[in-house]
Amino acid sequence: MTDIASPALSGTAPSPEETRKRVFAIVAASSGNLVEWFDFYIYAFCAIYFAPSFFPKADPTAQLLNTAGVFAAGFLMRPIGGWLFGRIADRNGRKNSMLISVIMMCFGSLLIACLPTYETIGNWAPALLLAARLLQGLSVGGEYGTTATYMSEVALKGRRGFFSSFQYVTLIGGQLLAVLVVVVLEQLLTEADLKAWGWRIPFVVGAITAVVALLLRRTLHETTTAQQRNSKEAGSVAEIFRHHKAAFFTVLGYTAGGSLIFYTFTTYMQKFLVNTAGLPIKTTSYVMTGCLFLYMCMQPLFGALSDRIGRRNNMLLFGALGALATVPILTALKTVSSPGLAGLLICVALAIVSFYTSISGIVKAEMFPPEVRALGVGLAYAVANAIFGGTAEYVALGLKSMGHENAFYWYVTGMMVLAFLVSLRLPRQAKYLHHEH
Repeated sequence: MTDIASPALSGTAPSPEETRKRVFAIVAASSGNLVEWFDFYIYAFCAIYFAPSFFPKADPTAQLLNTAGVFAAGFLMRPIGGWLFGRIADRNGRKNSMLISVIMMCFGSLLIACLPTYETIGNWAPALLLAARLLQGLSVGGEYGTTATYMSEVALKGRRGFFSSFQYVTLIGGQLLAVLVVVVLEQLLTEADLKAWGWRIPFVVGAITAVVALLLRRTLHETTTAQQRNSKEAGSVAEIFRHHKAAFFTVLGYTAGGSLIFYTFTTYMQKFLVNTAGLPIKTTSYVMTGCLFLYMCMQPLFGALSDRIGRRNNMLLFGALGALATVPILTALKTVSSPGLAGLLICVALAIVSFYTSISGIVKAEMFPPEVRALGVGLAYAVANAIFGGTAEYVALGLKSMGHENAFYWYVTGMMVLAFLVSLRLPRQAKYLHHEH
């Protein structure tokens, strides 16, 4: 296993060759990250078309509620994935963990692409859809923590926020690519064709691109040393709760709010604009494509900002602005009739979310030592993401079906207040990682 030399150990600055190696590692890890998240998100963006094939009910909201339930179930596997792949990354290397996760995602996408419908095999259809989704959830549960850890470790000192922001550039890029594929299919196929068989195409694309990601990740170098991997503390949950409990619960706290607001204004927003605001499906796809593209471009800017003002200030701005703006923005979107105004409001919300997402990985990684970093980041993120992020659509649609949609707006606001309060606990200077490169 080839390791990237650690200036933390040598006390020297990276050479030009070392710098090039690190930048290439960021690109390779990011590319794999993009494919993983494309595969995961294509489910959300195609749900409108394949819901009748697996949940044949007359009420569109009920169909979306069922598919959202399966979407949430995929998130429930994330804590297991965060633990499993975090342990693999800390004990066997970041590279091995990332290779296994992308293989698993490839298989999950291929399974969904080939699934028979309810009409063909009855209740086995939604059951197999759930199984495939659980597999993808396990994969992506490990993807976040390991990639966040790897990218934070190869990023250059003084620009760590900027380089680490590319995790969300490619994460959002995966979402954007998912939307773009749906938009292209909407131009080439009729709605009837999309509902009959066209929705399968993106899952085939996802499975193929996962193979490409696998080849890219094979070129990565390892960032941990053999000594760190062989340490008795490596990948130990007991070690986290013995010596890093405060860090774990701090990450858990602000990830809860960050995940909830992220999924509210990205994956759920497409359904919100169609189901609540009454905009046409195609128009909504165009709006979300534009918003996601701008959101993706924001990440390096906000990441670079954190290098200047500090991660703690970024997080405090995220919590405060999110708490103040969520209810007004969602209330305005509820009655919006102009696609342009809808796009503007969503972009304002996503700019606020960018204070968090641009540094999501690095702000977590800086709180754990190398021996338990992937596990600490991955498990804390996955637990909060499963409980609050994965259930965002389900809670929103459930409250809407009961006639209390506005309660969801206040729920998101409450979690933003929590994110602000937890961010106050963040140290002004990182305890770990700060001096490593």
